[in-house]
Formats: sequence, structure tokens, C-alpha cells
Amino acid sequence: RARQNCNLNSLDHFIPRKSTLAANKCLRIDSICREYRVIGGREGSRLCVAGGVRRRVEKLPFKMDGRLRAVASLDDQKARIEQYKAFLSEAIACGNEQDCNRFVEHMVSDDVPLVISRQLLAQFANDVTKLESSVHKVVAAFALEQIQPRVVSFEEQVTTIRESLANVYEGGEEWSKAAQILGGIDLDSGNRILDAEYKLGKCVKIARLYLEDDDAVKAEAYIKRASFLLPKDKNESSDEGKVLALQYKVCYARILDAKRRFLEAALRYYELSQHENVEISGQKVDEEELTHALAASITCSILAAAGPQRSRVLATLYKDERCASLPVFAILEKVYLERILRKAEVDAFSETLQPHQIATLADGSTVLDRAVTEHNLLSASKLYKNISFMELGSLLGIDANKAEKVAARMITEERMQGSIDQVEGIIHFANDVEELAQWDTQIQSLCMSVNSVLDLMAKKQVISVAVQ
Repeated sequence: RARQNCNLNSLDHFIPRKSTLAANKCLRIDSICREYRVIGGREGSRLCVAGGVRRRVEKLPFKMDGRLRAVASLDDQKARIEQYKAFLSEAIACGNEQDCNRFVEHMVSDDVPLVISRQLLAQFANDVTKLESSVHKVVAAFALEQIQPRVVSFEEQVTTIRESLANVYEGGEEWSKAAQILGGIDLDSGNRILDAEYKLGKCVKIARLYLEDDDAVKAEAYIKRASFLLPKDKNESSDEGKVLALQYKVCYARILDAKRRFLEAALRYYELSQHENVEISGQKVDEEELTHALAASITCSILAAAGPQRSRVLATLYKDERCASLPVFAILEKVYLERILRKAEVDAFSETLQPHQIATLADGSTVLDRAVTEHNLLSASKLYKNISFMELGSLLGIDANKAEKVAARMITEERMQGSIDQVEGIIHFANDVEELAQWDTQIQSLCMSVNSVLDLMAKKQVISVAVQ
């Protein structure tokens, strides 16, 4: 009879043998059965005493499930929402991972109407930030997994959860994980209207996070998306839009730098360094950041492939008065004046470079080695009319075969004028001024002389007429 009243089912051994005691203990045992089950005499479990019977029990999540089901059975929608909020507040305050997870499971189940679950999951998305970082990661990841099958119905809530979770990973310097979490936000959803500035902000931030882990490939994918979201009219964009546009330029320059497109990166960095007069919300760009961009431009221009385009960039930087105060100006001057770089100077410069700028190439040399070799070869072409590969290799600090390959590549790419005599093992350097250009100069000089004679004759004729 006691078993029927209490509806204990499998917990038969909790039932006292005396009916009077069973009546007194019924409510108490019923509350216990939601939270505990008998596990025998296992060490470390808790003791439960009912009707004189002692049993060791283990805590289970029956209580919270029963409480959620009880709330779901309420007819009053307002009361139901308040009960759910109370349960959520209690779970967050206690930092209970299991309670938070079961709350999310219940919200996405068929027991809760969509109008209620959206409201409660929105509060959950805001309150989950109150949890400790370790618990926050687990709970947020579980919530995203549970909501995924119905993500179309909870896009705003998922976005909030992802943004807060990304902030946690970013705070722990787990850059790629933070970027992956933000990358899960659907920016092209047809269910929500998102302005271009919001999308631009997310794409730029994801790119910046990937760049912190030196993942230029993934960063470039988001920067390309961001390029289509930039405001067409800079004057009409908000202050936030101007900041995002500036961050976009920084990311793009860093991507070019990381992908070893140094000449393009140098131009982008130099453009950034000229924002000293730009004001956003009444504030100017930090001068230290501008100086850093200028120094990065010099570094990339030195590492760029030697040739006419690089020479033009070097000339622009050398004539910029701001560069004279930078530590890298000494090597900039030697490179611009096409002087041969010595090992001590190269070693000092290498200490200022980033890891990807001294990365090893397929032939075993580094990015810096290649840049210095090409620069010294171009400098040698200004000093010599011809030189043997043995002497050239000795001058460049490499073997003769490699010197020949470097010279052949530069001549083929039209970055240096010259010809190679493989039979004699000699490279002949050509003058920068070709014969056709010399003819043009001579013709121009002749025409100017003729014009001078004509002008002189006209003046004499005018004088003679005046005398008459």
C-alpha cells in the first residue's frame, strides 16, 4: 500500500514495513527518489535513512528534470516563464554545468513553445557570460550543439552565444578557436536584416584573429568578403565604419606581408603611415602606430624582389623625412644607393624581422638571403661591365652555379639588363639606357638646337625691321 501511495517503483527497499511509518515518510521519500538511487554500499556515496533502512545513494539529475517538467505543465504562460527564469538564475548563480545543459536541452525540446524558448534562450545567452571561463566554454559549446538542428529559429540567440564564447577564447589567446566560433555566425541569413557595417566588423575581426596565429590563408578569405562591404562613400560612413575601414587596410597589408608579396605590402603600409591627419571621433591615429607602419613599409621594400618597381618605392621612402629617425634608415640608405650589403649589416637587420620574413625557401635559403643576393647582384651590375660567375659568386657569398641561376632569373623577369655567355662563364651587364633611347635623346637635342637657331633668326629680323 505504501508503494502504491508513493509511486516509488524500483526503489522498493526504501519502503518501511509499517504502514504508519510509510504514511509519515511518504512525501519525504518521494522527494528523495527524484534525486537519488540506491547503489548499495559503495564507498564514497551518501547515506539515506527511511523507515530505519540505511542505504548508500548516488545523486542523479532527477530533481531538475522533474522540476522542468513541472514548470512545462503549467497553464499560465507568464508563471511558466517566471519559473524558467528562476531555474536559470539559480543554475547560473551556482555555476552548475549540468543544470545549464539540461535547461538548454529542455528549451529546444517540443515541450516548450517557440515563443517561450526564444525569450529564455536569449536570457541564457546573456547570462552565460557570468560563468567561469572553463564552465562557460563547456556550456556554450553544448548549447550550440543542441540548438544547431533548429538554428534557423534561434539565430539571434546563437549569435550572442558565439560572440561571448569567442571573447572567452580571445581572452585566453586561443585566436584560431575564437575565429572559428565567430565564423559560425550566418552573415547571409535571409531571416535577419544585418547592415553592411555589422558584417564588415565581423569579417575584419575574424581576419585579425587568424592573423594572430599567422594563418594568412584563412584571414585572406574573410578580408576578401570584407572588401565588398566597405562603404563606397567615405564621407557618409560613420565613425565606426571609418575605424573598420582602417582595420581592414591594416589586415590587408599584414596578409600581403605574410604571403611574401612584399612590394604590395610596402605600398599598403606606406599608405597607412600617411594617416596622421585623419581624425575619427575627434581623435587622431596614434603616432606610434604610424611609425610602426612606416618601419614595416621599409622592411618590406628591402625584402621585395630587386628591380625598377622596388627602386621607385625605395626612392619614395628615402625622400620621406620621417624615415631618417628610424633605426632601419641606415640599411634603407645603402639599399637605395645600390651599395653592396655586408654580412654584419644583414645580420643586424635580420634581428628586426618577423618569423615569416626569415622563413626557409625550397632551395634552403631564407627570404632575407634571396633579397640580399638579388640586391647585391643588381648593385654589382652598376659597378661592372662584365664579371665571371666564379667572381660573382665570391662577391655574393654563394657558389657560381647559384649566381648564374639568380642572374638568369632576374634577366628573364626584366629586373636587370644583361646577357649571359655560358661558354665563357661570364655575365655582361647592359647599360640602363638602351640605344633607341640614346637616339631619341640625340634627336631631341638636335631639334632643340634648331629651335634655338630659329628663335635667334627671328629676333634679328625683328631688329632689322625696326631699324628700317
